[in-house]
Amino acid sequence: MDIIDTHCHVIAEDEDRYPRSPIGGKASAWATSRPVTTEDMLARMDEAGIRQSVLVQATTAYGYDNSYVRDSRAAHPDRLIAVGTFDPLAPEAPARLASAVQAQGLAGVRLFTSGSTVPVQGEWFAAPEAYPFWQAAAELDVTVCLQMRLGPATRQLVDLLQRFPTVRVLLDHIGYPDIAAGPARAGKEVAELADHPGLHLKLTHRNLEPLHAVGEEAIEFLTPLIDSFGAERIAWGSNLPAAEQSMTELVDLARTVLAPLPEAAQEAIFAGTARRLYASLGRRGS
Repeated sequence: MDIIDTHCHVIAEDEDRYPRSPIGGKASAWATSRPVTTEDMLARMDEAGIRQSVLVQATTAYGYDNSYVRDSRAAHPDRLIAVGTFDPLAPEAPARLASAVQAQGLAGVRLFTSGSTVPVQGEWFAAPEAYPFWQAAAELDVTVCLQMRLGPATRQLVDLLQRFPTVRVLLDHIGYPDIAAGPARAGKEVAELADHPGLHLKLTHRNLEPLHAVGEEAIEFLTPLIDSFGAERIAWGSNLPAAEQSMTELVDLARTVLAPLPEAAQEAIFAGTARRLYASLGRRGS
């Protein structure tokens, strides 16, 4: 099966060339304790049978400095594409976005509004000051990865999707739904967002681990997502090395949890959706 990893991170050994500047001034534990270089990532991809990956900027290591993912993509354009962290509130954000995707080689951008070093969910991504960025993202046909937690900021996400219905948003880790508290309820809550055609879901170990833990109940979460979004709006990502497992173990975890789904749905989640989200990945086998 064709497999594309839509969410992995790389950290350079050369801190002089690529100085650390984590968002909020604090590096995540994984970025410090188990960094993976681009060369290491390629080797792990080979071991797991992954031909192409999307390098998502390690925001908790480099903040808004996307130099390493850009350079990694340039060095291995047949294997890697890059998604860089972006500030939609920065001056001249639309022009900066155009430059990032047209001149700097980014296939997409990421807004980091909550995470391991940002404990409070920010709502700035949907502020009126960010509207020019979102309009530019829609016009440039850029995929925007959104790192956020569903809950208090869901209303802001919905308002944004209604205001910019053609923008393509890829929700990192599916917004961290509380699967452990009830797979069926969590699936239903996420499925309610499917009316917004630009919204896509990124399925990672953050979701797959609790789904594996609930066993056969996992299908109660997956079914409403497939029925509402369709597999063509769901993409798999490893989240290595934030995920502690090996790449092969992370692929096996995804295969196990998704095994009850039809083969066509699995093919879409493992690669087809990624190719639609990122044209620079090319066609299968190209």
